[in-house]
Amino acid sequence: MASEPDSQVLLKPVDIANKTRRLALQILERHPQGGLQFVGIHTRGVLVGERVRKLLHEDLGDIPFGTLDISLYRDDLDDLGALPSLKSTDIPFSIDDAHIILFDDVLFTGRTIKAAIDALTDYGRPRSIELAALIDRGNRELPIAPNYVGLQVATTKRDYIRVRLREHDGEDGIYLTRKP
Repeated sequence: MASEPDSQVLLKPVDIANKTRRLALQILERHPQGGLQFVGIHTRGVLVGERVRKLLHEDLGDIPFGTLDISLYRDDLDDLGALPSLKSTDIPFSIDDAHIILFDDVLFTGRTIKAAIDALTDYGRPRSIELAALIDRGNRELPIAPNYVGLQVATTKRDYIRVRLREHDGEDGIYLTRKP
């Protein structure tokens, strides 16, 4: 596992696997009969959701999976300068009256999740939306809380968490950089 300069390792590969299993077990405990549809927020929320989906396959069978690009739903587009890099949204099922579990890698202010909910409701009206986050770092600006969480970490607004997942980054590792 490569290290991030001036960063503390929060989770090593085995820890990420354990936290992903924890998410899967929490979901299975609440939904033993299944009936779920998963949607991952690009980019690493998709990867977390796919990992959980694979872990639940034996118990719940094939869970429909979609991907969501929230780039144009963000409320900070004016602050970003350049236009965001767009990825594809692919939701190959109807979300009307569905039980959706939305996946993200890090839950911070809640603004990404608000944007994701806004984007999802453009595709229909789900019966319910639950949130699974690999890391919950607090510091909410909106009243949003995860239903399932792998790890809670106390941070300040200035701190930074970098998630690296092998499917996208070539390695598994989660790092915390503390800013004075």
